[in-house]
Amino acid sequence: MKGHLSAPIAAVLLCVTVAMPCVIAAGVGATERPTLAGVSQGLTCQCGCGLTVANCNHPSCSFSVPVREQIESMIGKGQSGPQIIAFYRHQYGEKVLSAPTTEGFNILAWLMPFAALALGGAFIVYTTNRWRSAPAPDKGQPAPPAKKASPQFDAALRRRLEDEIRERT
Repeated sequence: MKGHLSAPIAAVLLCVTVAMPCVIAAGVGATERPTLAGVSQGLTCQCGCGLTVANCNHPSCSFSVPVREQIESMIGKGQSGPQIIAFYRHQYGEKVLSAPTTEGFNILAWLMPFAALALGGAFIVYTTNRWRSAPAPDKGQPAPPAKKASPQFDAALRRRLEDEIRERT
């Protein structure tokens, strides 16, 4: 069909369209001064609540309360948000991050949902096209009758079977 994009090109365009706001958002605010809320959203509380440091709902949490105070002092000393996050990542490991990093093996956590959507969409397009291109049955002609299989029996075996049936009845 002239004027229509092929499925792979459409899938790539869809992925780029979906990913563009994320790329733009990542660049925005890179030079701004970090805020307590912004930095603490990037860290997961280690008290077991499963929330971020900014959202931990324990009033006297043994992790989030001191960390918030420490983040405020680090911001006051002029450290950037990525520097503060790197400090906690070095101290507690990657488990303290609220989102996977975009480097190394963790990039799969970001790419796999988009890849799964693209593969699923391509599969749907492929399957739909196969169904549409399958020849439709001709409605004007009746279906040809199925051939009856006529098994060939040995005449001697058939006589023997009939004799045994007669003996038992």
